[in-house]
Parts: sequence; structure tokens; C-alpha cells
Amino acid sequence: MTFVAPTAEDLGMYLGMAEIDGDRADLLIRQAVALATSVVKPLPDEATAVVLSVAGRAYVNPQQVSYETIGPMSVQRPSGSGGLYLTKADKAALKSLAGRGGAFTVDPTPATADPSPTWPLDDLSSWDGDDEPGWS
Repeated sequence: MTFVAPTAEDLGMYLGMAEIDGDRADLLIRQAVALATSVVKPLPDEATAVVLSVAGRAYVNPQQVSYETIGPMSVQRPSGSGGLYLTKADKAALKSLAGRGGAFTVDPTPATADPSPTWPLDDLSSWDGDDEPGWS
């Protein structure tokens, strides 16, 4: 399957908003897809979650406001919580969804290696009983 970008309606549902500016949402989704593609290409099908997260951050806080007071209510957001950007976690998630990263092993044994053990010797008939120099 190929990646299908989420729609403005998907972003509205993700944000829990009944009404959403479709043109603005579509622009942010396209830009979020472009950012995600800079990390992993092609995007995996499951990248929709990351794209919605990136576009959602930019939709709800476009001016990167970190502290706001309106009347008796005030809100403080973490710095860097607005605008269109990928977090370190977003990049890691994209790489993981694409099957990249994580632990792996490399077997340095040649394919032609003989799996039989070389020691201890079961047949000592060829041993003359002399130890190597320095082992007596």
C-alpha cells in the first residue's frame, strides 16, 4: 500500500474540532507530509499519526504563543509548541514505522565455516604427549 495523506476532516477529528478551516488545514497537512518525507521516503502507511500531530500543532498554535492571559484565565505552553516542525520523537517514530533504526546483529561468521568444534579433541591418538614450550 502507499501512503495516503490525511484530509482536513481527519485533522478536525484529531483535534476534536467540529469546524475547521479546510484550506488552511490542507496546506498544513501538505507541509507536514513534506517535512516527514525529508526524514523517510516513501512514507509508511502508518505515518498518518505523525503527519496529523505535526499539522495539529501548527493549526492550534500558529504563532508559537507560549504564555497567554485573557481576563482571569491564563495558559502557558511549552516553548517550541507552535509552528510547523518535527520533534525528535516524530523523527524517531517515522524511522521506526519505516522499519529503520533499533537494535540489530551482524554475524561475522563466513557461510563456509565448519560448525564442528575444534576443542576439546575427542581423538587424542595424534597427540604425542609433549606440551607446547612453556606449559610444563
